[in-house]
Amino acid sequence: EPPDTPSDFSCQTQDMKRVTCTWRQGGDTYLYGSNSPKYTLSEEFSQKIVPCTVSCSEQCSCSWDLGQQRIYNITVTVENPLGKRTATDVFDVTHRIYPAAPFQLWEKCTDTEITLYWKHQNKEIELFCQTEVLQPDGKVQLHNSSGTHLNYASITLGGLQPYTEHTARVRCGAAKHFWRWSEWSEARTIRTMESTPSGKLDIWREITPVLGGRNVTLFWKQAPGFRANGRNISYEVTWEKVEDGSKPESISFSSAYNSTSISIDNHSYRINIMAKNSISRSLPSVLIIPRATGNKQPCFLLGTEELTEEKVNGTDDGIFVSWEPRHMYDSYIIDWCNFPMSQPCDLQWEKFGPNTSSALISSGAFVPGVRYNFHVYGSVANRPSLLEKKTGYLKELPPLQDPTVKKVELTSNTVTLFWDYHLTNESGFVRGYHVYVSPVKEDCSLKGSKKHVLPDDSVLCKYTIENPEEKRYTVQHLLPNTKYKLVVKAYTGGGEAPIVNFRYIDTPFNSNVLYLLVLLVMVPSLVAALCRWKMKWVKECCCPVIPSPNKSTALSFKEFKLGSEKVLKVSDCIPDVLAVDNKAEAQK
Repeated sequence: EPPDTPSDFSCQTQDMKRVTCTWRQGGDTYLYGSNSPKYTLSEEFSQKIVPCTVSCSEQCSCSWDLGQQRIYNITVTVENPLGKRTATDVFDVTHRIYPAAPFQLWEKCTDTEITLYWKHQNKEIELFCQTEVLQPDGKVQLHNSSGTHLNYASITLGGLQPYTEHTARVRCGAAKHFWRWSEWSEARTIRTMESTPSGKLDIWREITPVLGGRNVTLFWKQAPGFRANGRNISYEVTWEKVEDGSKPESISFSSAYNSTSISIDNHSYRINIMAKNSISRSLPSVLIIPRATGNKQPCFLLGTEELTEEKVNGTDDGIFVSWEPRHMYDSYIIDWCNFPMSQPCDLQWEKFGPNTSSALISSGAFVPGVRYNFHVYGSVANRPSLLEKKTGYLKELPPLQDPTVKKVELTSNTVTLFWDYHLTNESGFVRGYHVYVSPVKEDCSLKGSKKHVLPDDSVLCKYTIENPEEKRYTVQHLLPNTKYKLVVKAYTGGGEAPIVNFRYIDTPFNSNVLYLLVLLVMVPSLVAALCRWKMKWVKECCCPVIPSPNKSTALSFKEFKLGSEKVLKVSDCIPDVLAVDNKAEAQK
C-alpha cells in the first residue's frame, strides 16, 4: 500500500540552537526492506534538504542545528514504491520555544513563607514560570512568576500555616511568543518553620463530690480553630483557688493524653489548660469551678434533682437536642457519653454560641437501641450551670424482654392480668402494652378487641394499654370452661418483639348457670308441692268429702237385711252419748 500522510507534524526548539521536528507515521504499508517507507525533510525557502537523521518509535523525529535563518517552511516527505505523501510546517523559530524543565530546586523558609529557587538551562531566553503547590488539605494552588533570565529563578509563597508540609514543582514557557509549557520539574516537599500554638484548647470537666471536697476530671481537645504549629506538642494544666490567690499547682502531659483528674476542696477554683511546643505556649483555656455549699453538690449542679429528663428524638444523622435560651449566658455546652454502659463512658461535649437554642448531636459511636443522656449547660464568664437534661435514642428498637405476669385472676367470663416491667436499660421508650388473647382451638373474635394476625395466619384479639405505668388489664367476654392462650407485650417507638411464648389459662364453669338450673328445677317443684298441699286444704275446707255410709262403723253390726239394704236394730247399738231433743225439735 502507499504510505499515509504524516500527522501532527510540527517543529520546535528548546534553546534556540537546535530544532526538532516530530510527526506520527501512518499505518503499516506491508512493504519491508528496501521497499519500506523513507522519510526526507526539505526547507522550501533555502531549497535545501534538511541535514537530519530520522528515527521512529512511537513517533518520528528529526533534529538539526539552527543557523541564522529564523523563518522556516519545512516539508516532510514519506515515499515507497507505491507512492508518496507530504506534510508541511511553516514557523518562526522564536515562536516555537519549548523550554527544558527547571532543575535543582531548593528553598528558604519561615513559619509562614517559602521562597523556592530553581535553575534553568535557557539562560538567554526570558521565561514565564508557573509553580504548583499542593496544600496540606489536598487543594492545589498555581502561582505565576516571570523575569527568570538569570542563572536561577525564585518565587515567594506567603500566607502559609506554620509547621505544615507543602509539595511544589515548577514548569516554564517563553515569556514572549508563548508556545507551550516545559515538562514539570521534580516535586519538592517543604515544611514551614514552627511557631507559637494558635487558638485555644476546647476544655470541659466532670465533677464528683467526695468527702471533704470534689474530684474533678478535666478533658481537652483541639478545637477547630486551634493549631499546634509545631512538633512535640504537650499540655500544661494549672489550678488555683480564686479567693485567696494561693500558689497555683500544675502538671504537664504529653500529646498522648487528653484528660486528667485532680482533687480539690470546696473552695472556688480557676483552671487553666494550655498547649506547648518547642517555641511557646498557647493562650490559656479557662474554666471556673464554683464553691460547693456544705456537703451538697457544687452550686452549678444544685437543683439537679428538680430537673426532669425530657425526651428527644433521633434522626438518620444524629439526635436532635433543643433548649430554652436564656439571655444571660454567653455560650451553651452539651455533654453526653458515647458509651453510657461503660466506665469510663467516653465523655464528649460540644459548645455553641449565645444565639443557638438547638443542635443535632452526631457521633460515630451512636447506635440504635442505646439510650443517651444529654446535659445542657449555660456558661457566663467560664462558669457553667446545668440548665436542662435530655434523654433519647438514635433509633428506638423493640423491647428486649416481655413483661413478667405476676398474678392472674379468673372468672368464667373475664381474666385480669397483673405484671411487672422494669424500664431501665431498655432499647426504646416504652409507650404502653399490648395484651393478646385467643382460644386455643380457634381464632379469637372478642367484643371490643382488634384483630391481630400471626405469621401462621392464626388470629388473636389485641388490646392496647397506652399508659406505660398501668400494669393491669381485664379481658372481658370470655367463654366459661374454655382454654385460652395469652401474652403481654411492651411496645416502644421501634415496635414490639415477635410473639414467642404464650401463657395458658382455663376459665371456670359459670356458677350462675348452675344456680339458674337449680332454680328452674327446684322452684317449680316447690310451687307444685305447695299448690298440691294448698289445694287439699282448700278442698277440705270448702268442699269436704261426704262420707260413705258403707264405710261408717255404724254399720259394723250384725246383718239384718231388708232386701239389699242393711237394717240397724236399736238394740244392737250401744250409744256413747245420749241426747234428748225437745219436743219442738223432735216434731221437726
